[in-house]
Parts: sequence; structure tokens; C-alpha cells
Amino acid sequence: MPDPKPDHTLLDDVQGLSLGVFLCGFGLHLLTQAGLFTGQTAGVAVILSYMTGYSFGITFFAVNLPFYLIAWRRLGAAFTVKSLISVTMLSVVTEMLPDFIKITELSAGFAAVAFGGLVGLGLLAMFRHNGSLGGLGVIALIVQDTTGFRAGWVQLMFDAVIFGVALFILPLSIVGYSLIGALVLNLIITINHRRDRYIAT
Repeated sequence: MPDPKPDHTLLDDVQGLSLGVFLCGFGLHLLTQAGLFTGQTAGVAVILSYMTGYSFGITFFAVNLPFYLIAWRRLGAAFTVKSLISVTMLSVVTEMLPDFIKITELSAGFAAVAFGGLVGLGLLAMFRHNGSLGGLGVIALIVQDTTGFRAGWVQLMFDAVIFGVALFILPLSIVGYSLIGALVLNLIITINHRRDRYIAT
């Protein structure tokens, strides 16, 4: 039986992680342009950026810092380094995208669904190359690898807490549209992120 966790070359990892970062960055750009938020560490960073006035890129980078120690101990140096590089790249991409893409009108519903699809695909690309965007996603992967409980369901539970808190500080319509995006994202991860299906051919 083929190895379900095949080795990738450096070039494989560079293109896979770069594509994942770009898709996630574009999705997050649409999300923030519509004034929405999401779950996970990115959601915490988005809410903090709205509240403090700091950019998402800076806030996201800072929020992720405590999780690198956990990743190093439980998932290894390679995963941690790739995640650190990916988070840094995403922070840079989200800082740069507003200079390249000017959005004058954007439907909140479209932004939510597009965000969920783009970031879901981006995260899948990163998971395939043993990387992530750090944060609570690290915890979800550890739970899946040690217990078999799907990472997507773990993330949905984290999101439930974040969205519950958001109900007290953001308008209900914003929370509702944001929830749609989070559901699309997590369903993509839940249905597609299965290591037993990732077989090299």
C-alpha cells in the first residue's frame, strides 16, 4: 500500500504552501472588506484588529506566537518552521492586497461564501504539505492525529465559542453572515482533510 504521507520536495512545498497562503490571503481580504469575521485564530485576530485599529496582518502574527511552542513539541520542527513561514507570508500578503485590489461594493453573503471556499482550499493545500496557519489549527490537527476526531469538527467547536462571544460585541447580521463563511470553510476541511485518502500516485 502506498505511503499515505508521501515526501515532498522543497519545490513541492514552496508551491503548495505559497498557493495556500495566497488563497487564504485573498479570502481574508474579501472577508475584512465586507466587515465580517471568522473563527479560529484568524477570527480572533480580525476581531482584535477591528477593536484596536491595528492591521489584521500585524494582529494575526502576534496572536499566533504562543502556539509555535506547542507545535514544536507535538508536531515537530518541520511543521513549526513551515507554519511560521506561512503565517509570516500571510501577514505580508494581507498587508499588500489592499494596494492591488480595490473593492468598492461587495455583498456580505458573497464575501462569506467566497471566503469559506478560498480559505478552505488554501488550508487543504497547506495541510498536504505539512504546514498550517498555526494557532488553534495546530490544536485541531493534534487532536485529529492522536484521537482520530476530525480536525474540522474540532475547529467548529472552537468557532462556536468565538461566535458566542461575538454576539455580545458585534451586530447580529455581521455574526450571521460570518457564520456562513465559517461553516463553508469547516465543512470543506471536515469532508476533504483525511490523511487516509491522500495517496501518492
